Amino acid sequence: MGSETRSAVARRSFLARFGTGAAAFGAAFVARGSTAEAQSPRAPAASWQPARHVEDDWLDQVPGKHRIFFDTTTADGFGQAILFANNTFAANRSGYGLSDADVAIVICARHESVSFAYAETMWAKYGAALVENSKFIDPKTKEPPVVNVFQTAGYGTSLRNNGVLLDAVISRGLHLAVCGLATRAAASRISQKTGAKVDDVFKELTEHLVANAHMVPAGIVAVNRAQERGYTFAYGG
Repeated sequence: MGSETRSAVARRSFLARFGTGAAAFGAAFVARGSTAEAQSPRAPAASWQPARHVEDDWLDQVPGKHRIFFDTTTADGFGQAILFANNTFAANRSGYGLSDADVAIVICARHESVSFAYAETMWAKYGAALVENSKFIDPKTKEPPVVNVFQTAGYGTSLRNNGVLLDAVISRGLHLAVCGLATRAAASRISQKTGAKVDDVFKELTEHLVANAHMVPAGIVAVNRAQERGYTFAYGG
């Protein structure tokens, strides 16, 4: 083999060894970089927090160590929520030794259940119009009610509250969220039947609510705001 040939072979051998070494070095560098990257702590992503609005502050003013929010859209659902609210108070007392003030409970009255958040005077005056959409009938009279049946004794198991009156759970600390959109719709129906101005009827309804009731812009929005403030959601029906 000539000197030039031996020189060429040596160069190729050197370059091959160099290339292998460089590749190994690169792999080791990448591995070390990946390990260092994996071990170095990453800045935590900013956690999402809901916006707070003063219109919803009343939800935080209901006393309680535990919070639950019953959503209702029908008469049956409203009655069930009354019963469930009473059970919630009772079970927390018997099972945990808690007082009623330790449990914050809100029932949302929206859509067809909104009328049951109005006081007796509104039922005596507008009863038929209040249940026109739901077709709800008084189980006793078989006619459109002229009383708030969930505030009236004597219905027993004919209603879904099984005789537990709305006033009874209100006295234990229950609060209500009353849908403004549904109330506006009720005022519109009453206006069509009586000729009164919608705004006047709306004002009258909002001024004659049951105790511990809070008008909210919309019941479905109250569902959202309550959960953002730590209330457990429960569907009454």
